[in-house]
Amino acid sequence: MLKIVDFEHNKLSIHDWEIIDNQSWCILGRNGSGKQYLDQVLTRELVAESAQTCILPDTDKVALISFESQQAVYEHELKMDATDFIDSNDIGTIARDFLPKDKWSDPLIVEFGLTHRLDSGYRQLSTGEGRKLLILKAIFEGVEFLVCDNPFDSLDKDSCLTLSKSLEQLSAKGITVLLMLSNRQDIPKWCQQVASIEDGQFHTIGQLNDVETKKQLDKLFSSPQDNKEWPISPYKMVEYKHQYLVKLNNGKVQYSGYVIFDNMNVSIKPLQHTLITGANGSGKSTLMQLITGDCTQCYSNDIEVLGFKRGSGESIWQIKEQMGIVSSEMHRQYRVNGSLLTVVLSGFHDSIGLYKQPEKHQIELARQWLNQVGLLDVQDIPFQQLSYGEQRLGLIARALVKSPYLLILDEPTQGLDEINRHRVLDFLMELSAQQHSTILLVSHREDEYLPMFKQHIKL
Repeated sequence: MLKIVDFEHNKLSIHDWEIIDNQSWCILGRNGSGKQYLDQVLTRELVAESAQTCILPDTDKVALISFESQQAVYEHELKMDATDFIDSNDIGTIARDFLPKDKWSDPLIVEFGLTHRLDSGYRQLSTGEGRKLLILKAIFEGVEFLVCDNPFDSLDKDSCLTLSKSLEQLSAKGITVLLMLSNRQDIPKWCQQVASIEDGQFHTIGQLNDVETKKQLDKLFSSPQDNKEWPISPYKMVEYKHQYLVKLNNGKVQYSGYVIFDNMNVSIKPLQHTLITGANGSGKSTLMQLITGDCTQCYSNDIEVLGFKRGSGESIWQIKEQMGIVSSEMHRQYRVNGSLLTVVLSGFHDSIGLYKQPEKHQIELARQWLNQVGLLDVQDIPFQQLSYGEQRLGLIARALVKSPYLLILDEPTQGLDEINRHRVLDFLMELSAQQHSTILLVSHREDEYLPMFKQHIKL
């Protein structure tokens, strides 16, 4: 099925790797370690500069499900959007059309929780729903080599269990399942073999339950000493003049007759850090978009945000200048050219791209935050050339750079390795101590339910 010996490329080196039939593998690596290059080897996009042996599965039998592949589908759907040429909103390719017609009633669709979303456009799906759809597509089309890059990210607990069970069943049927993971907690018990990537070097480790395997993984994810000289904000929440940052009364959002949520009441006071949880599709991201103004139905709801009553003549920019936002939707939309540093600087202006000459103190502050997230050395690299995890860290720095009154984080640790994920959680605890931002966090991971949260909204 696969055999690689002495594969050399300036981005990736593989000494000896062989996958035999009925094997399942987990490849672990930190952000920026080179996992995406291994993806490209398997899809033949990255060709060896030299190799003794390089036997790969046929490309038509390989399916790669990753954040990058999801982004490619999303961008294709955007290009095909005909809304400007027709009299109605073009929702694009509906979910069921990604699947073979003879599989539209397959019980696995029910298990994946997608039955009610089959007539939704792909762009209307959440990140987790989109990933489950593409995995179903690969399964139904008879893939023989399935590569899933952090497949459990952005999925709720039940969806993780269902997906893991389905992948285990595929492996038992002779389909090669290869998981690219950034967190040891995500390794399923049924996985047989473990390997790692570090600084572009691929190493096979051994079987999951071996003592030596655990030692190697502990070494791989040993945390470096962090620099604790945090950028200091000139603002404090005690200066905020209103009783609530967010006040939603009997909120309702529906699309094409399908109700996302109804009778929703939410109130967030200054420094009332709030955690939001719920199953995929329960409306968590929709609620965030209602608050940020990115959901147009905010004008048909009774909602007050940062002292502005929506629909009272305020502009979206007046509200967003007091917000910092990280979300999968914003990540998908950040497609402009520019260096990582310019992306962080754009946070001062709430823009996708940088269109104003930054001031000297802004550049210094942006570099301080890049240093905190461990990306100062790649500040001049084009944003689109960074790995998904590195991009996400950059967007977190972008949200923090202006010390917003309201920091909205919709699954911010998606795509991050366990070291960077806990570093972000440390950031949040530090921000809580500094008392200059109120944090609104959406998360599926129970270890992210931090003690600083004073309110827990379950959808």
